[in-house]
Amino acid sequence: MIKQPTMDDVAAEAHVSRALVSLVMQDPSRVGQARREAVLAAVDKLGYRPNVLARNLASRHTCTIGIVINDLHNPYFVDVLDGIEMAATAEGYQLLLASGWGRTRSEQAAVDSFLDYRVDGVILAGSRLDSKTIVKAAKNAPVVVIGRSLRSELVDSINNDEAIGSRLAVDHLVELGHKAIAHIDGGSGAGSAARRAGYIATMNHHGLGHQIDVLSGNFTEMGGASAARVLLDRPKMPTAVFASNDLMAAGALNALEEGGLRIPGDISLVGYDNTTHASMRHMSLSTVHQPRERMGKLAVEALLERINRTRSTCRREVLKPSLIARSTSAPLPRQGP
Repeated sequence: MIKQPTMDDVAAEAHVSRALVSLVMQDPSRVGQARREAVLAAVDKLGYRPNVLARNLASRHTCTIGIVINDLHNPYFVDVLDGIEMAATAEGYQLLLASGWGRTRSEQAAVDSFLDYRVDGVILAGSRLDSKTIVKAAKNAPVVVIGRSLRSELVDSINNDEAIGSRLAVDHLVELGHKAIAHIDGGSGAGSAARRAGYIATMNHHGLGHQIDVLSGNFTEMGGASAARVLLDRPKMPTAVFASNDLMAAGALNALEEGGLRIPGDISLVGYDNTTHASMRHMSLSTVHQPRERMGKLAVEALLERINRTRSTCRREVLKPSLIARSTSAPLPRQGP
């Protein structure tokens, strides 16, 4: 095992005291040029690296934020992470990143590890952890959740208005003349229940309660493809599909085209999230836009308010989505003469 040089080694090499080495590491302007250069030369020669973690722990701050992403396969979370990274870096914070890969056990292990490393705060994006577990973590360090909300005053949340998002998707399809609109559900994914409820409420609002059709999914391409194959096995297809996220929409798009259907010629498709892939020409997916980077930035802002103790009340941000109409949705084809 390689022995790392210590501050004492630097002091011996530079023929100065350990206290002077410490002062050079923290504020070199307070040390005369000759002795400062001697210390820095010794640091360079020995390859000494200061123990930042130990120094920060002494000041009760580590300048680190732990980020737990539900699933890094989903580009939605990557976009959120971009916003987190920009805001955190601007404030001098480093990120520690973990993915739960859709498993609560993995999320729990990541949160426990971050708390053991004394991060200053934790951001949970799309977390599937139960509320009690999240609140327990918030008693040890500030916690912000993205994509869900909790009743606890200890946990801040940054969300998209899922009900409005679903309403925009269904309204768009109804305006195009569609009535038989199916919904591919996101299962236990964060925001899925609210999106499903928004779909049902909007269908009822348009007098289409008898057309409500919810298929099981799980926020993955495979989930969207499986739901689409269920539709293909039916004697009568809906004329439009609203998927609870873009990944499922992509999976459904592929399965429907493999089944011989034209999109949007035979069936229209709308996703949710407006991830980077949705705007690519070969997909050009109509979808509900969430301001993902802004959500990440707001999460860091809320976390730093807790860390710096400039706010003690709960902060719950709800951002408004918008609809992006692209090539996968079109007016209902005329039936017959």
